[in-house]
Amino acid sequence: MILVLPEGEPVSARGPSPVAYARMVPLLRHLARVGAAEGLVAHVVHYGGRGWNGAQARLAADAEWAADEAVRRYGDVPVCLAGHGMGGRAALHAAGHPAVNSVLAMAPWLPEDDRAAEPEPVRQLTGRQVLIMHGTTDARTDPELSYRLAERVKKVNRDTCRFEVHSDGHALRQHHQEVLALAADFVLGALLPRTYSRPVADALAAPPPLGLRMPLAAGFGRSLRP
Repeated sequence: MILVLPEGEPVSARGPSPVAYARMVPLLRHLARVGAAEGLVAHVVHYGGRGWNGAQARLAADAEWAADEAVRRYGDVPVCLAGHGMGGRAALHAAGHPAVNSVLAMAPWLPEDDRAAEPEPVRQLTGRQVLIMHGTTDARTDPELSYRLAERVKKVNRDTCRFEVHSDGHALRQHHQEVLALAADFVLGALLPRTYSRPVADALAAPPPLGLRMPLAAGFGRSLRP
């Protein structure tokens, strides 16, 4: 089961954004297509609103609710949370749900470092497969923040890697096909009894900083499984 988590906003009382949902449709369709033959299904999570809203962590709560619904509808199935931007943050936070076995965080929105604030939690990621990918020219959320988070996650969970999409921005559009291929490779490897591609396996096995600054190669996926 794949639960796709759209973008959100740090603070907002408005309802969910149709634009954010629409932007996740290509990923949803791609993951559903490549996993269909092996029984995988993918759903976009419909938030109650678009704001994270501080300690409410509303989008993470919605992700946990969706994981509960996945278990209710499909039984005892492993769940991958795949989110973009604020949805990536929600996926990371909600990883402690018992059904979740993996997290794909794409250009995750993370708060700026603040010594007075509690750091982003990482203990809930223990025992999960975790892949973070981030464009190096992202102007919305600093890619160095996701690198520093990945360093902290790696200390509690060795099954963590991070890929850098060079010259790409927050939307990860410039290398869209490679991004989709990497997402599919990770999700299929995490949810099914099959091996990851060599680049993903190497990234997971490599110590920091190598496994956390793995470049997403141009043409990734062309020679991998269909």
